[in-house]
Amino acid sequence: MLKNSIWLIISITLLYSGITGISAQNRLQTNNFNGWYMYFGNHRLNNKWSLHTEYQWRRNQWIQNWQQSLARFGIDYRINDHAIITLGYGNIITYPYGEQPVLTSFNEHRIWQNLLLTNNNGRFNFSHRYRIEQRFLDTYKTDTNGEIVFNKVSYTNRVRYLFSVIVPLNKKTVEKDAFFLRFYEEAFVSFGKNVGKNIFDQNRLYLALGYQLLPATNIQLGYLNHHVFKSDGIKYENNHTLQVSLTHNFDFRKKES
Repeated sequence: MLKNSIWLIISITLLYSGITGISAQNRLQTNNFNGWYMYFGNHRLNNKWSLHTEYQWRRNQWIQNWQQSLARFGIDYRINDHAIITLGYGNIITYPYGEQPVLTSFNEHRIWQNLLLTNNNGRFNFSHRYRIEQRFLDTYKTDTNGEIVFNKVSYTNRVRYLFSVIVPLNKKTVEKDAFFLRFYEEAFVSFGKNVGKNIFDQNRLYLALGYQLLPATNIQLGYLNHHVFKSDGIKYENNHTLQVSLTHNFDFRKKES
């Protein structure tokens, strides 16, 4: 499993490097400095089912202006200790920001499905997340008078693969009072008739320092290198993003007396 994980992330990195190499020659690149301030929770209802809750307050210029507001909810089913499937819904509002702003703020309704696989190898905690998304995006256009008006709801599909590694630093496992490093690489690929000129939609490369406050609570402070390839096939964002996250998981299972 470890060897397969390493080869998979190398393959994604090489593919991504090739695409960004072409992008540097043919695209208009802009750089942004963003801040994402986030909460995550997976709350156990019983030994099989749990609720996923998430909110991300995404800001441009570190914190000054809106970039996105993202709320996600889901229901998890635990196949076993190393495999979880999830069905969820997300509502995302995207705002104009940076040097390549969208025409106006727009809303997205998103249905998504996850398969999360985890395994441990010594001190290393690996996870693989496979996600499929069905996206319903409001689109706008400029009319003959120069006014911005609603156009239509555009439907697209997207697949995402995230590879993550967590390594405890001062303890053998991620437990209370443990510091840890987290790394992840995530690739986004869109498909369907409304995708536009880009199939490779985004790439995210992340490194963070985390602290396990309680068995079910941790905080992370990290840097995300976030590349966004616009649908027109020309514009391309290189986003330097500060990430601050809190994860707290409630456990609603009945305790044995």
